[in-house]
Amino acid sequence: MASISVTVESIAAGGDGVARAEGFVVFVPRSAPGDVGTVDIAMRGSFARAEFVRLEHPAPSRVEPPCPHYTMDRCGGCQLQHMEYAAQLAAKSGIIRDSITRIGKRSITAPEVLPSAKQWRYRRKLTLAMRRSGARWIAGLHPYDSPHKVFALNDCPITDERVVTIWKEIMSAQSMFPIASALRGAVRIDEAGATFVLEGGDVWPEAPRFFESVSSLNALWWIPEKKRRRLMQQRGDSNALGASFVQVNAPVAAQMHDYVLERVLAHNPAKVIDGYSGAGELALALAATGVRVSAIELDSDASSHATVKLPGGSTSVSAKVEAVLGSLLPADVVVLNPPRTGVDGRVTEQLGQSDPAPRAIVYVSCNPATLARDLTRMPGYRIASLRAYDMFPQTAHVETVCELVPANA
Repeated sequence: MASISVTVESIAAGGDGVARAEGFVVFVPRSAPGDVGTVDIAMRGSFARAEFVRLEHPAPSRVEPPCPHYTMDRCGGCQLQHMEYAAQLAAKSGIIRDSITRIGKRSITAPEVLPSAKQWRYRRKLTLAMRRSGARWIAGLHPYDSPHKVFALNDCPITDERVVTIWKEIMSAQSMFPIASALRGAVRIDEAGATFVLEGGDVWPEAPRFFESVSSLNALWWIPEKKRRRLMQQRGDSNALGASFVQVNAPVAAQMHDYVLERVLAHNPAKVIDGYSGAGELALALAATGVRVSAIELDSDASSHATVKLPGGSTSVSAKVEAVLGSLLPADVVVLNPPRTGVDGRVTEQLGQSDPAPRAIVYVSCNPATLARDLTRMPGYRIASLRAYDMFPQTAHVETVCELVPANA
Protein backbone atom coordinates (compact mmCIF):
# COMPACT_ATOMS: atom_id res chain seq x y z
CA MET A 1 0.00 0.00 0.00
CA ALA A 2 1.36 3.39 -1.02
CA SER A 3 0.28 6.86 0.11
CA ILE A 4 0.39 9.46 -2.65
CA SER A 5 -0.81 13.04 -3.00
CA VAL A 6 -3.11 13.65 -5.97
CA THR A 7 -5.01 16.53 -7.54
CA VAL A 8 -8.46 15.85 -8.94
CA GLU A 9 -8.70 17.07 -12.52
CA SER A 10 -12.24 16.20 -13.60
CA ILE A 11 -15.32 14.10 -12.89
CA ALA A 12 -15.73 10.73 -14.62
CA ALA A 13 -18.96 9.11 -15.73
CA GLY A 14 -20.42 7.69 -12.53
CA GLY A 15 -19.34 10.68 -10.44
CA ASP A 16 -15.83 9.78 -9.22
CA GLY A 17 -13.08 12.36 -9.47
CA VAL A 18 -10.19 11.64 -11.83
CA ALA A 19 -6.64 12.18 -10.62
CA ARG A 20 -3.27 11.19 -12.06
CA ALA A 21 0.09 10.47 -10.48
CA GLU A 22 3.08 9.39 -12.59
CA GLY A 23 0.77 8.04 -15.29
CA PHE A 24 -1.32 6.14 -12.76
CA VAL A 25 -5.04 7.05 -12.85
CA VAL A 26 -6.88 7.22 -9.53
CA PHE A 27 -10.67 7.47 -9.31
CA VAL A 28 -11.60 9.29 -6.09
CA PRO A 29 -15.24 9.06 -4.88
CA ARG A 30 -16.90 12.16 -3.43
CA SER A 31 -14.19 14.48 -4.72
CA ALA A 32 -14.30 17.72 -6.74
CA PRO A 33 -12.05 19.10 -9.49
CA GLY A 34 -9.27 21.05 -7.77
CA ASP A 35 -9.22 18.90 -4.62
CA VAL A 36 -5.71 18.06 -3.41
CA GLY A 37 -5.39 15.17 -1.00
CA THR A 38 -3.72 11.92 0.00
CA VAL A 39 -4.96 8.49 -1.03
CA ASP A 40 -3.74 5.02 -0.10
CA ILE A 41 -3.57 2.70 -3.09
CA ALA A 42 -2.21 -0.70 -4.03
CA MET A 43 -0.09 -0.05 -7.14
CA ARG A 44 -1.55 -2.63 -9.49
CA GLY A 45 -2.63 -2.14 -13.08
CA SER A 46 -3.02 1.30 -14.64
CA PHE A 47 -5.75 2.68 -12.36
CA ALA A 48 -7.22 2.40 -8.88
CA ARG A 49 -10.23 3.61 -6.91
CA ALA A 50 -9.45 5.14 -3.54
CA GLU A 51 -10.96 7.65 -1.15
CA PHE A 52 -9.12 10.59 0.31
CA VAL A 53 -7.56 9.64 3.63
CA ARG A 54 -6.67 13.32 4.03
CA LEU A 55 -8.06 16.29 2.11
CA GLU A 56 -5.25 18.85 2.11
CA HIS A 57 -6.71 21.61 -0.07
CA PRO A 58 -10.47 21.48 -0.77
CA ALA A 59 -11.62 22.75 -4.16
CA PRO A 60 -13.44 26.13 -4.18
CA SER A 61 -16.54 24.40 -5.58
CA ARG A 62 -16.96 22.22 -2.49
CA VAL A 63 -20.08 22.68 -0.36
CA GLU A 64 -21.47 20.94 2.69
CA PRO A 65 -23.91 18.20 1.54
CA PRO A 66 -27.33 18.96 3.08
CA CYS A 67 -28.46 15.33 3.22
CA PRO A 68 -27.25 13.42 6.31
CA HIS A 69 -27.60 10.09 4.47
CA TYR A 70 -25.03 11.30 1.91
CA THR A 71 -22.30 11.43 4.55
CA MET A 72 -23.45 9.21 7.44
CA ASP A 73 -24.77 6.33 5.32
CA ARG A 74 -22.61 6.92 2.21
CA CYS A 75 -25.81 6.90 0.14
CA GLY A 76 -25.25 5.87 -3.47
CA GLY A 77 -28.32 7.67 -4.78
CA CYS A 78 -26.43 10.96 -5.27
CA GLN A 79 -22.82 11.44 -6.32
CA LEU A 80 -22.33 15.23 -6.49
CA GLN A 81 -24.04 16.80 -3.45
CA HIS A 82 -20.65 18.00 -2.22
CA MET A 83 -20.24 20.27 -5.28
CA GLU A 84 -21.94 23.61 -5.94
CA TYR A 85 -24.51 23.44 -8.72
CA ALA A 86 -22.52 25.32 -11.39
CA ALA A 87 -19.65 22.88 -10.88
CA GLN A 88 -22.02 19.95 -11.27
CA LEU A 89 -23.18 21.28 -14.64
CA ALA A 90 -19.58 21.81 -15.76
CA ALA A 91 -18.69 18.28 -14.70
CA LYS A 92 -21.56 16.80 -16.69
CA SER A 93 -20.57 18.79 -19.75
CA GLY A 94 -17.08 17.36 -19.41
CA ILE A 95 -18.43 13.81 -19.09
CA ILE A 96 -20.28 14.21 -22.40
CA ARG A 97 -17.29 15.74 -24.18
CA ASP A 98 -14.93 13.05 -22.90
CA SER A 99 -17.25 10.20 -23.89
CA ILE A 100 -17.92 11.46 -27.41
CA THR A 101 -14.29 12.37 -28.16
CA ARG A 102 -12.62 9.40 -26.45
CA ILE A 103 -15.14 6.62 -27.20
CA GLY A 104 -17.10 8.05 -30.11
CA LYS A 105 -14.04 9.47 -31.92
CA ARG A 106 -15.96 12.65 -32.80
CA SER A 107 -14.55 16.11 -32.34
CA ILE A 108 -16.92 18.33 -30.33
CA THR A 109 -16.80 21.26 -27.98
CA ALA A 110 -18.16 20.73 -24.48
CA PRO A 111 -21.93 21.24 -24.71
CA GLU A 112 -23.88 23.52 -22.41
CA VAL A 113 -25.92 21.56 -19.88
CA LEU A 114 -29.25 23.34 -19.38
CA PRO A 115 -29.97 23.55 -15.64
CA SER A 116 -32.95 22.32 -13.73
CA ALA A 117 -35.05 25.08 -12.18
CA LYS A 118 -35.21 22.97 -9.02
CA GLN A 119 -32.07 21.35 -7.66
CA TRP A 120 -33.90 19.81 -4.69
CA ARG A 121 -37.30 18.13 -4.21
CA TYR A 122 -37.62 17.59 -7.98
CA ARG A 123 -38.03 13.80 -8.10
CA ARG A 124 -41.60 12.53 -8.53
CA LYS A 125 -40.53 8.91 -8.21
CA LEU A 126 -38.60 7.11 -5.49
CA THR A 127 -37.61 3.43 -5.71
CA LEU A 128 -36.41 1.77 -2.52
CA ALA A 129 -35.01 -1.63 -1.63
CA MET A 130 -36.84 -3.36 1.22
CA ARG A 131 -35.18 -5.77 3.63
CA ARG A 132 -36.05 -7.51 6.88
CA SER A 133 -34.54 -6.08 10.03
CA GLY A 134 -35.60 -8.40 12.81
CA ALA A 135 -39.39 -8.60 12.80
CA ARG A 136 -39.82 -5.45 10.73
CA TRP A 137 -39.13 -4.25 7.21
CA ILE A 138 -36.85 -1.34 6.42
CA ALA A 139 -36.95 0.58 3.13
CA GLY A 140 -33.91 2.42 1.93
CA LEU A 141 -31.02 2.80 -0.49
CA HIS A 142 -27.57 1.27 -0.89
CA PRO A 143 -24.24 2.71 0.32
CA TYR A 144 -22.16 3.53 -2.74
CA ASP A 145 -19.35 1.25 -1.59
CA SER A 146 -21.59 -1.60 -0.31
CA PRO A 147 -24.26 -2.21 -2.97
CA HIS A 148 -25.57 -5.33 -1.22
CA LYS A 149 -26.40 -3.46 1.99
CA VAL A 150 -29.50 -1.34 2.61
CA PHE A 151 -29.80 1.50 5.11
CA ALA A 152 -33.16 2.80 6.35
CA LEU A 153 -34.07 6.03 4.57
CA ASN A 154 -35.58 8.79 6.67
CA ASP A 155 -35.75 11.49 3.98
CA CYS A 156 -34.46 12.17 0.48
CA PRO A 157 -34.04 15.90 -0.23
CA ILE A 158 -34.01 15.48 -4.00
CA THR A 159 -37.44 13.81 -3.81
CA ASP A 160 -40.82 15.54 -3.67
CA GLU A 161 -41.94 15.64 -0.04
CA ARG A 162 -45.29 14.11 -1.00
CA VAL A 163 -43.50 10.99 -2.25
CA VAL A 164 -41.52 10.69 0.99
CA THR A 165 -44.72 11.08 3.03
CA ILE A 166 -46.47 8.34 1.04
CA TRP A 167 -43.52 6.02 1.58
CA LYS A 168 -43.88 6.52 5.33
CA GLU A 169 -47.59 5.64 5.09
CA ILE A 170 -46.68 2.50 3.16
CA MET A 171 -44.15 1.40 5.76
CA SER A 172 -46.71 1.91 8.52
CA ALA A 173 -48.82 -0.74 6.75
CA GLN A 174 -45.95 -3.20 6.34
CA SER A 175 -47.71 -5.94 8.30
CA MET A 176 -49.78 -6.47 5.14
CA PHE A 177 -46.82 -6.95 2.78
CA PRO A 178 -46.51 -10.29 0.99
CA ILE A 179 -44.20 -12.89 2.53
CA ALA A 180 -40.75 -12.55 0.98
CA SER A 181 -37.09 -12.35 1.93
CA ALA A 182 -36.68 -9.08 0.03
CA LEU A 183 -38.96 -6.63 -1.75
CA ARG A 184 -38.57 -3.56 -3.92
CA GLY A 185 -41.04 -0.70 -4.20
CA ALA A 186 -41.56 2.49 -6.15
CA VAL A 187 -43.82 5.44 -5.35
CA ARG A 188 -44.63 7.71 -8.29
CA ILE A 189 -46.86 10.74 -8.48
CA ASP A 190 -48.31 12.49 -11.50
CA GLU A 191 -51.43 14.44 -12.43
CA ALA A 192 -53.59 11.33 -11.86
CA GLY A 193 -52.36 10.80 -8.31
CA ALA A 194 -49.95 8.47 -6.53
CA THR A 195 -49.05 4.95 -7.58
CA PHE A 196 -47.20 2.26 -5.65
CA VAL A 197 -45.50 -0.59 -7.49
CA LEU A 198 -44.34 -3.51 -5.35
CA GLU A 199 -41.97 -6.20 -6.64
CA GLY A 200 -41.54 -9.57 -4.95
CA GLY A 201 -43.41 -12.33 -3.18
CA ASP A 202 -45.58 -15.09 -4.64
CA VAL A 203 -48.97 -14.45 -3.06
CA TRP A 204 -50.48 -11.27 -1.64
CA PRO A 205 -53.89 -11.90 -0.08
CA GLU A 206 -53.69 -8.70 1.96
CA ALA A 207 -53.33 -6.43 -1.10
CA PRO A 208 -56.93 -5.03 -0.97
CA ARG A 209 -56.67 -4.28 2.75
CA PHE A 210 -53.22 -2.74 2.26
CA PHE A 211 -54.57 -0.45 -0.46
CA GLU A 212 -57.47 0.68 1.69
CA SER A 213 -55.12 1.47 4.57
CA VAL A 214 -52.86 3.71 2.45
CA SER A 215 -55.41 6.32 1.47
CA SER A 216 -52.92 8.50 -0.44
CA LEU A 217 -52.58 5.91 -3.21
CA ASN A 218 -54.54 6.17 -6.42
CA ALA A 219 -53.33 2.84 -7.83
CA LEU A 220 -51.53 -0.30 -6.64
CA TRP A 221 -49.50 -2.52 -8.93
CA TRP A 222 -47.76 -5.77 -8.01
CA ILE A 223 -44.99 -7.69 -9.79
CA PRO A 224 -44.94 -11.21 -8.29
CA GLU A 225 -41.70 -13.17 -8.35
CA LYS A 226 -40.84 -14.06 -11.97
CA LYS A 227 -44.27 -12.99 -13.22
CA ARG A 228 -45.81 -10.13 -15.17
CA ARG A 229 -47.00 -7.03 -13.32
CA ARG A 230 -50.69 -6.65 -12.58
CA LEU A 231 -52.94 -3.82 -11.50
CA MET A 232 -54.30 -4.84 -8.08
CA GLN A 233 -56.41 -1.86 -7.01
CA GLN A 234 -57.25 1.66 -8.12
CA ARG A 235 -59.47 4.52 -7.03
CA GLY A 236 -61.61 6.08 -9.72
CA ASP A 237 -61.31 5.48 -13.45
CA SER A 238 -57.68 6.20 -14.27
CA ASN A 239 -55.81 5.41 -17.48
CA ALA A 240 -52.52 6.68 -16.08
CA LEU A 241 -49.50 4.47 -16.64
CA GLY A 242 -48.21 4.85 -13.11
CA ALA A 243 -46.52 1.47 -13.25
CA SER A 244 -44.81 2.18 -16.55
CA PHE A 245 -43.71 5.74 -17.20
CA VAL A 246 -43.51 8.81 -15.02
CA GLN A 247 -41.19 11.72 -15.78
CA VAL A 248 -38.98 12.07 -12.71
CA ASN A 249 -38.26 15.79 -13.26
CA ALA A 250 -41.34 16.99 -15.15
CA PRO A 251 -40.26 20.58 -16.03
CA VAL A 252 -36.93 19.45 -17.51
CA ALA A 253 -38.61 16.55 -19.30
CA ALA A 254 -41.07 19.01 -20.88
CA GLN A 255 -38.22 21.25 -22.09
CA MET A 256 -36.42 18.28 -23.61
CA HIS A 257 -39.63 16.99 -25.23
CA ASP A 258 -40.22 20.37 -26.88
CA TYR A 259 -36.65 20.52 -28.16
CA VAL A 260 -36.78 17.00 -29.63
CA LEU A 261 -40.08 17.86 -31.31
CA GLU A 262 -38.53 21.02 -32.74
CA ARG A 263 -35.49 19.17 -34.13
CA VAL A 264 -37.65 16.46 -35.72
CA LEU A 265 -40.02 18.94 -37.35
CA ALA A 266 -37.09 21.01 -38.64
CA HIS A 267 -36.58 18.29 -41.25
CA ASN A 268 -40.18 18.58 -42.57
CA PRO A 269 -40.87 14.86 -42.24
CA ALA A 270 -43.88 13.07 -43.66
CA LYS A 271 -43.02 9.86 -41.81
CA VAL A 272 -41.21 9.43 -38.47
CA ILE A 273 -40.22 6.29 -36.57
CA ASP A 274 -40.20 6.84 -32.81
CA GLY A 275 -38.05 4.10 -31.28
CA TYR A 276 -38.33 3.31 -27.55
CA SER A 277 -41.40 5.53 -27.56
CA GLY A 278 -42.63 4.99 -23.99
CA ALA A 279 -46.25 6.01 -23.49
CA GLY A 280 -46.21 7.88 -26.81
CA GLU A 281 -45.99 11.54 -25.77
CA LEU A 282 -43.66 12.47 -28.63
CA ALA A 283 -45.50 10.28 -31.13
CA LEU A 284 -48.78 11.97 -30.23
CA ALA A 285 -47.27 15.45 -30.54
CA LEU A 286 -45.83 14.60 -33.96
CA ALA A 287 -49.06 13.04 -35.17
CA ALA A 288 -50.94 16.19 -34.10
CA THR A 289 -48.90 18.12 -36.68
CA GLY A 290 -49.94 15.74 -39.47
CA VAL A 291 -46.83 13.55 -39.43
CA ARG A 292 -47.36 9.82 -39.90
CA VAL A 293 -45.70 8.10 -36.93
CA SER A 294 -44.66 4.52 -36.31
CA ALA A 295 -43.95 4.18 -32.60
CA ILE A 296 -42.04 1.18 -31.23
CA GLU A 297 -42.20 0.30 -27.52
CA LEU A 298 -41.48 -3.02 -25.83
CA ASP A 299 -43.77 -2.34 -22.87
CA SER A 300 -47.15 -3.61 -24.03
CA ASP A 301 -49.19 -1.47 -21.61
CA ALA A 302 -47.48 1.71 -22.79
CA SER A 303 -47.79 0.70 -26.42
CA SER A 304 -51.51 -0.02 -26.01
CA HIS A 305 -51.94 3.35 -24.30
CA ALA A 306 -50.37 5.08 -27.31
CA THR A 307 -52.36 2.99 -29.81
CA VAL A 308 -55.66 4.18 -28.33
CA LYS A 309 -54.65 7.83 -28.62
CA LEU A 310 -52.84 7.91 -31.97
CA PRO A 311 -54.88 9.05 -34.98
CA GLY A 312 -55.44 6.95 -38.09
CA GLY A 313 -52.33 6.53 -40.21
CA SER A 314 -50.07 6.33 -37.17
CA THR A 315 -49.37 3.14 -35.24
CA SER A 316 -47.71 1.84 -32.09
CA VAL A 317 -45.99 -1.55 -32.16
CA SER A 318 -45.14 -3.50 -29.02
CA ALA A 319 -41.78 -5.06 -29.84
CA LYS A 320 -38.04 -4.71 -29.53
CA VAL A 321 -36.81 -1.93 -31.81
CA GLU A 322 -34.21 -4.19 -33.42
CA ALA A 323 -36.91 -6.75 -34.26
CA VAL A 324 -39.20 -4.46 -36.28
CA LEU A 325 -37.24 -1.37 -37.32
CA GLY A 326 -36.23 -2.83 -40.68
CA SER A 327 -39.82 -3.54 -41.62
CA LEU A 328 -40.86 0.06 -40.83
CA LEU A 329 -38.05 1.79 -42.69
CA PRO A 330 -37.58 3.93 -44.70
CA ALA A 331 -38.56 7.03 -42.76
CA ASP A 332 -37.66 10.69 -43.05
CA VAL A 333 -36.58 10.97 -39.42
CA VAL A 334 -35.86 8.30 -36.80
CA VAL A 335 -35.98 9.08 -33.09
CA LEU A 336 -34.07 6.81 -30.71
CA ASN A 337 -34.59 7.11 -26.94
CA PRO A 338 -33.04 3.92 -25.57
CA PRO A 339 -32.33 2.87 -21.96
CA ARG A 340 -28.87 3.28 -20.46
CA THR A 341 -27.56 0.28 -22.39
CA GLY A 342 -28.01 2.16 -25.66
CA VAL A 343 -29.29 0.61 -28.88
CA ASP A 344 -28.76 -2.94 -30.08
CA GLY A 345 -26.18 -3.22 -32.86
CA ARG A 346 -28.90 -4.43 -35.22
CA VAL A 347 -30.62 -1.04 -34.92
CA THR A 348 -27.68 0.92 -36.30
CA GLU A 349 -27.09 -1.80 -38.88
CA GLN A 350 -30.65 -1.49 -40.20
CA LEU A 351 -30.39 2.30 -40.25
CA GLY A 352 -27.23 2.02 -42.31
CA GLN A 353 -28.96 -0.28 -44.80
CA SER A 354 -32.08 1.87 -45.23
CA ASP A 355 -32.64 3.14 -48.78
CA PRO A 356 -33.29 5.98 -48.81
CA ALA A 357 -31.45 6.81 -45.60
CA PRO A 358 -33.21 8.89 -42.93
CA ARG A 359 -32.70 12.62 -43.36
CA ALA A 360 -32.00 12.81 -39.64
CA ILE A 361 -31.62 10.64 -36.55
CA VAL A 362 -32.47 12.29 -33.24
CA TYR A 363 -30.85 10.26 -30.47
CA VAL A 364 -31.96 10.97 -26.89
CA SER A 365 -29.43 9.49 -24.49
CA CYS A 366 -29.31 9.01 -20.72
CA ASN A 367 -25.78 7.57 -20.89
CA PRO A 368 -23.00 9.47 -22.72
CA ALA A 369 -20.81 6.35 -22.93
CA THR A 370 -23.35 4.24 -24.83
CA LEU A 371 -24.30 7.24 -26.99
CA ALA A 372 -20.63 7.54 -27.93
CA ARG A 373 -20.38 3.82 -28.67
CA ASP A 374 -23.46 3.96 -30.89
CA LEU A 375 -22.02 6.93 -32.78
CA THR A 376 -19.11 4.72 -33.84
CA ARG A 377 -21.69 2.41 -35.44
CA MET A 378 -23.11 5.25 -37.55
CA PRO A 379 -20.11 6.50 -39.54
CA GLY A 380 -22.39 7.76 -42.32
CA TYR A 381 -23.82 10.44 -40.01
CA ARG A 382 -22.32 13.56 -38.47
CA ILE A 383 -23.42 15.50 -35.40
CA ALA A 384 -25.54 18.48 -36.47
CA SER A 385 -26.44 19.62 -32.95
CA LEU A 386 -25.90 18.53 -29.37
CA ARG A 387 -27.78 19.73 -26.32
CA ALA A 388 -27.74 18.44 -22.75
CA TYR A 389 -30.25 18.68 -19.90
CA ASP A 390 -29.77 18.28 -16.17
CA MET A 391 -32.68 16.00 -15.41
CA PHE A 392 -31.11 14.73 -12.18
CA PRO A 393 -29.33 17.41 -10.10
CA GLN A 394 -26.97 16.15 -7.36
CA THR A 395 -26.26 12.99 -9.39
CA ALA A 396 -23.79 12.26 -12.19
CA HIS A 397 -26.59 11.42 -14.65
CA VAL A 398 -27.19 13.68 -17.64
CA GLU A 399 -29.55 13.62 -20.63
CA THR A 400 -28.23 14.40 -24.11
CA VAL A 401 -30.09 15.12 -27.35
CA CYS A 402 -27.86 14.41 -30.36
CA GLU A 403 -29.14 15.35 -33.81
CA LEU A 404 -27.45 13.42 -36.62
CA VAL A 405 -27.61 14.10 -40.36
CA PRO A 406 -25.92 12.30 -43.29
CA ALA A 407 -22.21 13.09 -43.38
CA ASN A 408 -22.49 14.38 -46.95
CA ALA A 409 -25.43 16.67 -46.19
